[in-house]
Amino acid sequence: MKITNVKAVYPKWSHQPGKVWQKCFWQIVVRIDTDIGVIGYGYGGGGEPGVLVINKHLRHHLEGVEVNSVDDIRKIWDSLYLASLPYGRTGIALMAISGIDLALWDLLGHAEKKPVYDLIGIRTKKQIRAYASCSDFKLARDLGYNAVKFFHQWKGDSDYDEAVEMASHIRNLLPNALLMVDCYLSWDYAVTLEMSRRLSEFDIYWFEDVLSPDHLEELASLRPKIKPVLLAGGEHDFSPKTFQTIAQTGALDLWQPDITWCGGMTAGLRIMSLAKSHNIPVVLHRGGEVWGLHLIAVSDCMDLAETLLEHWTTPEKTLWLEEPRVENGIICPLDLPGFGVHLNEDML
Repeated sequence: MKITNVKAVYPKWSHQPGKVWQKCFWQIVVRIDTDIGVIGYGYGGGGEPGVLVINKHLRHHLEGVEVNSVDDIRKIWDSLYLASLPYGRTGIALMAISGIDLALWDLLGHAEKKPVYDLIGIRTKKQIRAYASCSDFKLARDLGYNAVKFFHQWKGDSDYDEAVEMASHIRNLLPNALLMVDCYLSWDYAVTLEMSRRLSEFDIYWFEDVLSPDHLEELASLRPKIKPVLLAGGEHDFSPKTFQTIAQTGALDLWQPDITWCGGMTAGLRIMSLAKSHNIPVVLHRGGEVWGLHLIAVSDCMDLAETLLEHWTTPEKTLWLEEPRVENGIICPLDLPGFGVHLNEDML
């Protein structure tokens, strides 16, 4: 089949006020049409700039191109990376390519009447353990989660006590749950060391994004000093080339690429291959979304998928209809062609 049209759209997101980058550069939808009537949808990032990258530039490298195999998709990825190289290699350009790549995988799945995971390989996980990134841990417990993550933003010394209180609260509700902390780039070297000491009784599995992704040498130095807690990160890293640098420096114990930002499924598979060669575990950022679930189900990704509780409690903000939901702490990809979801046209 031959690509006849490519179009990206920035949905009608309602964002919280403030300086967070998501307010301006959140997720985009990519639609790819073909000459045989098969359509594929993908999910990328970069907001309106990401839309411009596709609609003003990359679409011209796609129209008329044949897509009949996974190998065709890989070749397209390489061509788009090369075409965007003068202004890309990371950030918004890779976020935009992610949307195109995922739309191509969805397209091929619909054409072959197979779920995306069947295009990738043999499914090894029939069901996937979900973890909740949230603040309502009673709700998480009631929904059957036995793995949770809390957010902690460092502002001053009193935040040590806040972190201990939160960890204690969660342990009272979920004494045997896997417990993680997302610091979102707000801790420094000294704070991370002290937090590892103060939180040691709570059996924390990982600290996520403690420093910026540019502090690779500092992260590598921290790793052995906070054991057994793992240093996790990677959602702000793009393409296999970036993860190669992380591997070479030994900066992280656990990688967390985001399939809708790092270059899509094609880049995700290459990152997984790189992680395997370095014996590094991978837990996808937002892996509980349908795009990540298909990769987790057939790859060496850990049996752990991140979900956001607000995803289930704010249906008016739902962009993709018929997404799989968590039941008793478990989530599974849909056994339908492509990624198995439909677009909520009211959000466009």
